[in-house]
Amino acid sequence: MHRIEEVVSRIGRGQQAEKDRAADLLTETVRNGGVIQAFGCGHSEALAMEIAGRAGGLVPTNRIALRDIVLYGGEPLEALADPTVERNPEIAHKLYQLAPVKPDDAFVIASNSGINGAVVEMALLVKERGHPLIAITSAEHSAGVASRHPSGRKLGDIADVVLDNGAPYGDATLALPGGGAVGAVSSITAALLAQQIVTEVVARLLAAGVTPPVYLSDNVPGGKEHNAELEARYAGRIRRTA
Repeated sequence: MHRIEEVVSRIGRGQQAEKDRAADLLTETVRNGGVIQAFGCGHSEALAMEIAGRAGGLVPTNRIALRDIVLYGGEPLEALADPTVERNPEIAHKLYQLAPVKPDDAFVIASNSGINGAVVEMALLVKERGHPLIAITSAEHSAGVASRHPSGRKLGDIADVVLDNGAPYGDATLALPGGGAVGAVSSITAALLAQQIVTEVVARLLAAGVTPPVYLSDNVPGGKEHNAELEARYAGRIRRTA
């Protein structure tokens, strides 16, 4: 708790200029009828789940996941059996082509290290196609390791806005006797950053006189009907899978 409180306080209260810039980009996307595309591999997929399709979140959001190559691309399930699949840059091309992406969409990509091939290649594709890109990554970890992408670039080198999740090198916070550590924090701080950005986007929409398209919980009376009505506005552009 002591370590989590320290990093949450630092990350939650800091980087205000970057948070404002991220919120401005995403507000413009929503106001222009675009969708926020969220992507992360491994545990960073939790960031995409925090943004896309949850109660209190924005409806015009979509989660891109590695398993999309099986769900939508017809790849065999065995394609996901390799634990190093996220290091393959070619996966990013398949995922982008399979996703319901439009020119006015923005991207939020999370990766604690910011160095694996799929994430870096996705970031490059996103910028080549003119989308705004917000990265959530560990500045400390990313600075301490070499890129695994052929270009030598990292996620933080490519994004329009970079938010530091505050995780230490290796993510875990409590040192173990003889080496190693336990108590990772990147999922906690990434969730905090995601919720702060979404809240700022909603505040900007309200200030502009726009009713924000926000989910209710399906588990409250009328929630499912409310959500279905809003989702219909983005038919074919957002996916909601297990």
